Amino acid sequence: MTGPDIFTFEAPARLTFGVGALARLPELVAGMGTRVLIVSDPGIVKAGILDRVASLLKDAGVTGDAFTQVEPNPSVETVHAAHDMFRRSRAAFVVAVGGGSAMDVGKVVAVLAAHGGTALDYEGVGKVPGPGVPVVAIPTTAGTGSEVTIFSVITDRQRKFKMTVGSPHIVPQVGLCDPELTLSMPQPLTAATGMDALTHAIECYVNTVHNPIAKALAQEAMRLIGRSLRTAYANGKDAGARTTMLLASTMAALAFTRTRLGNVHAMSHPLGAHFDVPHGVANAILLPYVMAWNLIACFDTYPQVAQAMGERVAGLPSREAAEAAVEAVRRLSHDVGIPERLRDVGVTREGIPRMAEDAMKSGNILVNPRATAYQDIVALFETAY
Repeated sequence: MTGPDIFTFEAPARLTFGVGALARLPELVAGMGTRVLIVSDPGIVKAGILDRVASLLKDAGVTGDAFTQVEPNPSVETVHAAHDMFRRSRAAFVVAVGGGSAMDVGKVVAVLAAHGGTALDYEGVGKVPGPGVPVVAIPTTAGTGSEVTIFSVITDRQRKFKMTVGSPHIVPQVGLCDPELTLSMPQPLTAATGMDALTHAIECYVNTVHNPIAKALAQEAMRLIGRSLRTAYANGKDAGARTTMLLASTMAALAFTRTRLGNVHAMSHPLGAHFDVPHGVANAILLPYVMAWNLIACFDTYPQVAQAMGERVAGLPSREAAEAAVEAVRRLSHDVGIPERLRDVGVTREGIPRMAEDAMKSGNILVNPRATAYQDIVALFETAY
């Protein structure tokens, strides 16, 4: 076995998973309080999901307000506005319904509700002094896995910087995963969130601090995504494919939450902060380029990635088997309509030096399988551009 001899694996979220699992919400919030703040976004309101959640809470004797203005790449201001509403409505806990953005906001609101201050006070890893108020996270996309992670990513618009709040204290008490809620995802969102989950799985599988439990979860997530993302994209009403994708997303997040990721994530956060590129799209565009660059450090891991994604690599020389992984990712990305280059999503070349500087501040750079300097990141951005 390669990798660390001593490792820790902790997954404190309580997960309830399955088609129709949303109906369990009343019993899952028992004892959390009678006033709630629901954190969500306009798409969830429009899909009618917010009303379903509110009415189930009402059945449990829980009332409160809904903050529904969460945007993609959510800002510090959004967190503070949601926290103000939490205070005014005298809520005791948070229910976050939506994609990673809504869950990330809800998790930080819970910290502010318990410990005060501003979101900026908790930037970095390990700054949260203790548990926040309880959070129930209900994902409606199959991508970020924020319902089980120790991270929230919030955009500081002043600095044009995506900051991370990382702490075991912000993992939601309850992750409620009902694949039915993902059926209404439009095609581009299905593609972007699915590729986000795949990026989580691959980066945590090949980085320098992987551990056997994380790798097993990541490998299975890759296998499920390789088998189901095309189907979920082609026919969003396919409940089987949607269930598989949500499971893969949650498993990939359980894998990476303790082992971090790699250069793709270090680079995708500045793309969101500077050019508002949705996180999943940024990851999906960058993934094949970064994988190709990392190739020489991954002859022992990429063949397993290729195999998990359904490629036949038995008997191939190690370089060819490794290249099959990069090709498999490129093909999948293409099949689900991801743009090939950064210039296709509104990124300008002038932004590259500043984005590379921001990328170098990420802890993900330190665990990337190939040692990385500032010039390498610039070159990778240029190639992907």
